[in-house]
Amino acid sequence: MNFTNTLRQHWAALRALLVFTVILGFGYPLLIWLLAQLPGLHDRAEGSILTAGGKPIGSRIIGQSFTDDKGNPLPKYFQSRPSAAGSNGYDPTSSGGSNLGPESTVDTPGDPAQLAAGKSASDAGFKPSLLTQVCSRSVATGQLEGVDGSRPYCTGGGVGAVLSVIGPRDARGYVVRPAQVVSVNEPCATTKQPFLDFYEGVRVECAKFNEDYSTGQIVPVRGAAPGNPQVPADAVTASGSGLDPDISPAYADIQVARVAKARHVSPDQIRAVLANYRSGRDLGFFGEPTVNVLQLNLDLDRRYPVTG
Repeated sequence: MNFTNTLRQHWAALRALLVFTVILGFGYPLLIWLLAQLPGLHDRAEGSILTAGGKPIGSRIIGQSFTDDKGNPLPKYFQSRPSAAGSNGYDPTSSGGSNLGPESTVDTPGDPAQLAAGKSASDAGFKPSLLTQVCSRSVATGQLEGVDGSRPYCTGGGVGAVLSVIGPRDARGYVVRPAQVVSVNEPCATTKQPFLDFYEGVRVECAKFNEDYSTGQIVPVRGAAPGNPQVPADAVTASGSGLDPDISPAYADIQVARVAKARHVSPDQIRAVLANYRSGRDLGFFGEPTVNVLQLNLDLDRRYPVTG
């Protein structure tokens, strides 16, 4: 009797397995595939692949870099926003952000001995804070595009303008009489003169490797940079996915002169092409206006090719 009941239970379980295998293993995927063939959905389902000369060169919905083999921006192309997806960015298998937040203002310095031996900054242990990443990208973008790359809380050299103020504190934890002030993101191996000479009457020092300045009060210094930087935010920060294919119209606008010069055409000709790839807010109020970088660069290659 017990054997018969057990057999019935196993047979019922087997039938349920077969039914759900057919429904969920074959029927559901087939239904989704059929839906993906509908007009308006087929392109997205296939990855929105764009081609040039019959060869696939990228996806309209996944960002990519436009740099040479050394990571330098190619002048003839509009540049994408930064990416933290994967070791070189824009890796669809490692989609994600840097996980650094607004409190990431102090760098982890590299070992000067290893740097002197020829190791790269990252191999020597250097880890830039989010603030320094923003500052360095802003300076680099400003130099590339011929605009002012300065922004608040950044030094002229492109690192976070942050001090560690050491001294006795009041009941709220604020230093009342600074005894020592250190520019924590300016190592003595790279600078002898910090971005600020004095802070509350105390001379500002450069940071010494292996010294612990965490006991001090961390004080970001705004500086004299304008509140509305010429280099837009999306030029210096990565998206949450690291795969954003679009940039803001403001970032596109500051690149026009460089691209026009590299392609030997007028800025107005570049702006005319750029206008074709500006997208407004979804439904008129969701999100922000954008420019699709890959589509724009492909069209520029067709209209104004550059050889060599």
